[in-house]
Amino acid sequence: MSFWTLVLVALGVSADAFAVALGKGLHMKTFNLRHAVVIAVAFGLAQAVMPVLGWALGTRFADSIVSVDHWVAFGLLAVIGAKMIWEAVRPGEDDAVDTDSLDLRELGLLAVATSIDALAVGISLAFLDVPILGAAALIGVTTAALAFVGVVVGRRVGARVGRPAEIFGGLVLIGIGTSIVLEHTGVL
Repeated sequence: MSFWTLVLVALGVSADAFAVALGKGLHMKTFNLRHAVVIAVAFGLAQAVMPVLGWALGTRFADSIVSVDHWVAFGLLAVIGAKMIWEAVRPGEDDAVDTDSLDLRELGLLAVATSIDALAVGISLAFLDVPILGAAALIGVTTAALAFVGVVVGRRVGARVGRPAEIFGGLVLIGIGTSIVLEHTGVL
């Protein structure tokens, strides 16, 4: 997997964190730099740890499914991408109240919840023989940067950007999964 493909994966799995950070920024009464940094670090750290955990699981079972690993990678990425798109297009209510406080427990749960897709990506990366620490660092840094931007943009622009970002992230993950299958089957 090339560096630029990993960048696209990082952007794809960061979309959920970006959308949640956007919501957090949207509900800030005033911009708080410290809160924006804490949100960015929480999401970035969770997104960096989860692929390593997924990779550890994937390497344990890699020998058993090496003949279908590209289909497993495609399936995981396609399901994650489709789930992101589904969650972005289904109607939902925004009933959060604007506040200047930051609930660290809620933030931790959100960081873990938005990084579950990174766990599945880590499993896929195990089958593709990708150096996991570099990939995890790239995913974590990308997520932290996008989460910070999400808070800033959310405070300024609002909810108009969140759904399109999640749809784009989902499409990117599905595209990468398709590319993996096409490369492994000799089409590309």
